[in-house]
Amino acid sequence: MFINDVEQCQWIRQKFETPGVMKFTNEEKRTLLARLVRSMRFEDFLARKWSSEKRFGLEGCEVMIPALKTIIDKSSEMGIEYVIMGMPHRGRLNVLANVIRKELEQIFCQFDPKLEAADEGSGDVKYHLGMYHERINRATNKKITLSLMANPSHLEAVDPVVQGKTKAEQFYRGDTAGKKVMSILLHGDAAFAGQGVVYETFHLSDLPSYTTNGTIHVVVNNQVCYRRRGHNEMDEPMFTQPLMYKQIHKQVPVLKKYADKLIADGTVTLQEFEEEIAKYDRICEEAYTRSKDNKILHIKHWLDSPWPGFFNVDGEPKSMSCPPTGISEDLLTHIGNVASSVPVKDFKIHAGLSRILRARLEMTKNRVVDWALAEYMAFGSFLKEGIHVRLSGQDVERGTFSHRHHVLHDQEVDKRTCVPMNHLWEQQAPYTVCNSSLSEYGVLGFELGFAMASPNALVCWEAQFGDFHNTAQCIIDQFISSGQAKWVRHNGIVLLLPHGMEGMGPEHSSARPERFLQMSNDDSDAYPEFSEQFEVSQLYECNWIVVNCSTPANYFHVLRRQILLPFRKPLIILTPKSLLRHPEAKSSFDEMVSGTTFQRVIPENGLAAHVPHEVKRVIFCTGKVYYDLVKERKNQDLEKQVAITRLEQISPFPFDLLKEELEKYPGADLVWCQEEHKNSGYYDYVKPRFRTIVNHTRPIWYVGREPAAAAATGNKNTHLVSLRRFLDTAFNLEAFEGKTF
Repeated sequence: MFINDVEQCQWIRQKFETPGVMKFTNEEKRTLLARLVRSMRFEDFLARKWSSEKRFGLEGCEVMIPALKTIIDKSSEMGIEYVIMGMPHRGRLNVLANVIRKELEQIFCQFDPKLEAADEGSGDVKYHLGMYHERINRATNKKITLSLMANPSHLEAVDPVVQGKTKAEQFYRGDTAGKKVMSILLHGDAAFAGQGVVYETFHLSDLPSYTTNGTIHVVVNNQVCYRRRGHNEMDEPMFTQPLMYKQIHKQVPVLKKYADKLIADGTVTLQEFEEEIAKYDRICEEAYTRSKDNKILHIKHWLDSPWPGFFNVDGEPKSMSCPPTGISEDLLTHIGNVASSVPVKDFKIHAGLSRILRARLEMTKNRVVDWALAEYMAFGSFLKEGIHVRLSGQDVERGTFSHRHHVLHDQEVDKRTCVPMNHLWEQQAPYTVCNSSLSEYGVLGFELGFAMASPNALVCWEAQFGDFHNTAQCIIDQFISSGQAKWVRHNGIVLLLPHGMEGMGPEHSSARPERFLQMSNDDSDAYPEFSEQFEVSQLYECNWIVVNCSTPANYFHVLRRQILLPFRKPLIILTPKSLLRHPEAKSSFDEMVSGTTFQRVIPENGLAAHVPHEVKRVIFCTGKVYYDLVKERKNQDLEKQVAITRLEQISPFPFDLLKEELEKYPGADLVWCQEEHKNSGYYDYVKPRFRTIVNHTRPIWYVGREPAAAAATGNKNTHLVSLRRFLDTAFNLEAFEGKTF
């Protein structure tokens, strides 16, 4: 073993090498035997009843069940109240049955091919499902809560999710030392060695805002244990491992070995052993009979992270409305003043930072905000309302683009810092802003787990550049996009993905919005029915929300809406880079005060809007390109002939508001303009939806960069030439004459 700490090495030696450390009392031996009986007879029962079903049984490593139960017994004895577990599919049903103590009939009915699914989502296979259970620990007679996290087939992907949820549960309990909440991770030996996310997760263990103060790792070592049936029950391992499996087939099961030993030394009698087997077999048979009464599968019975009191008793939202997201002007001013100050005495900040704080104060006096100040006000307003805010990612304390500066550093005292956000009010929720390790997969999984623990927290993960989220694609695809559909698990995590074509090359330009839009579950061909609740109902039906805000005020509002909604959905925000300091990208307090809300669409409000029948072209766009278009329109003196409408919420698609815009300009060309290449960005998503609104009677023309294999060019001149080209097309009112769509 390689551990630098001598004290830790000595502790391990004492625990493992002390003579007699593995001696058990007769009572402990009988308990171990009973647990082995349950572990093995459960697998035998499933094999007898459903011999042709995959279940990823534990045969060959049945001792894992007594081991886990002993760990939990000892943990409960030492004061642990909550254990959060993650594991692969092998042995999962056995753990659910004999460790978590899920009702056996709920497990057995999963094998019934006639079992109908309740209308809760797509569901998942039985050996991926999770569970949350509060029960009395029989060994200690203390209450203990156990949560086994649902997870996909992607081995080890659940590791950081478990750690994030564990950290959150510790945080909300004030359990800074990890004495009440702990995590257990189970691994296969090959995955433990081969999957990089294992090491990304380990790497978080000593970071202050990520440590869970230790994790118990249980590795199923197939060099010591074995798989009696190969990869799964339908597998034939003799095809490729004939000699090894001849030996495995000769192995005497561990239960028989241990029972024979205890019978031989008089610890139990043969009759007692047989009675223990008969007792558990009877329990299984009775549960099997009851399982036939279950006609409908409710995924919510397998929920691993319930939120008591947040939903109605039937799991539905308490309302289908969202209050206005604006806040009072006094609140905006107060937060702005604190954001411009150093609330700690004798604290010397950097001269460059002094200029930034003075600029914030000036903006507050002038009742305007830039991007950083709008974010500050959204976060600060939640803290007053008792909502915890957590912002995590690489260099988020300062901000990748040196715009945020949420942590001030004393220039004369090493490691002395100040977080002004935590000095807004005497009674406020805490604000956590934490620089992560250089990881996306592990850290995003961690934040997803953190967001599972409570609906009353705004948990944000920011990529250094949006381009880098694809190293966390497994978490995005298997957990965030589909988590509610598979596991009825709501999650309000926010992904902040810096995005924009600025000539900075193919890895510092695109958050790949097309991928998020492709995975959005709204139907491009279905014309929706509009109602007063359409906006919120549409959000409730979607699997996630994708926005690209063009104003600081709208960014403020979409963050506020995330918590004020009566349910939780993941929020994907394509955030700006150059707009952070763009002189036009500022918002007035008037757009943020009480009564104001998030604008899904920002319609044209200039000259063109006052003479709609004279408008020759309506350009629809999203994000930063709006500012390029407005500048070019002014240069060409086309402010009456061309209207520009911004799509701020891209998915779910705002059919209702865009229908109003399209009807307002009945004689105009319709153009979608984007700065991204044609095979990326938004066009493939918005085109069929625009066509649905107009019943395929009007074309929606594309203006933007040509298709390309790379997300962006690395040559500044090429970037500017292509920008010039598509701006010329956007304002050439004859560009599409005579063309067929």
